[in-house]
Amino acid sequence: MTVSNEVSPLKLLAPDGVLPARCPSRVVLDHVTSKWGVLVLVALSEETLRWGALRRTVEGITEKMLAQTLRTLERDGLVHREAAVSIPPRVDYSLTPLGRELTAHLLPLVVWVAAHADEIVGDTPAP
Repeated sequence: MTVSNEVSPLKLLAPDGVLPARCPSRVVLDHVTSKWGVLVLVALSEETLRWGALRRTVEGITEKMLAQTLRTLERDGLVHREAAVSIPPRVDYSLTPLGRELTAHLLPLVVWVAAHADEIVGDTPAP
């Protein structure tokens, strides 16, 4: 029999982690793991992007959802918005240090999802 001093991740999350209904981390999870939140964070993971480039990169996002998602991620301290005084106006979006730390954890999940998407939602009948 092997004895381990490691605490399971589930035990670390309960009772004060993400599992209780009123935990503030649920709000953060909602923002970070929303479809558009994930895609915007991934799009910004390697470079600073302007609004138009970000909208072209995250295909299918509406202007309204992009604006709402960016405001939420900025308010959460994950995205930095820099407006330059110029004509025409220029606004650049980048990840904050906290946002970069998050995407370091998020990218492996997105890579896994991309690798298994066809297997999961493909034309193969479920067992």
